[in-house]
Amino acid sequence: MITELLKGPQRFNQLRRNLGNLNTKGLTDTLRNLEEHQMIKRTVFPTVPVSVEYSITDKGLAFSDVFQKINHWKHEWDSPNPAPSPITK
Repeated sequence: MITELLKGPQRFNQLRRNLGNLNTKGLTDTLRNLEEHQMIKRTVFPTVPVSVEYSITDKGLAFSDVFQKINHWKHEWDSPNPAPSPITK
């Protein structure tokens, strides 16, 4: 979710579509958790109906470096044809 918000602010349904149509409850719970930990910011626009936009905070942006390092590690060590595990007796 954080990596998706690195692309820019998004509304709830945009996020849901871009993340593969996650179920609404799961997405809502995750967004609330990330907001509670100040990783993302929730902005409410007083329109009819109300519009809500989610964006990454500075704290979330700093944490994105962790994702980049994990992704680099994955590509470095994830072989397309992993060797079979040796069977021990």
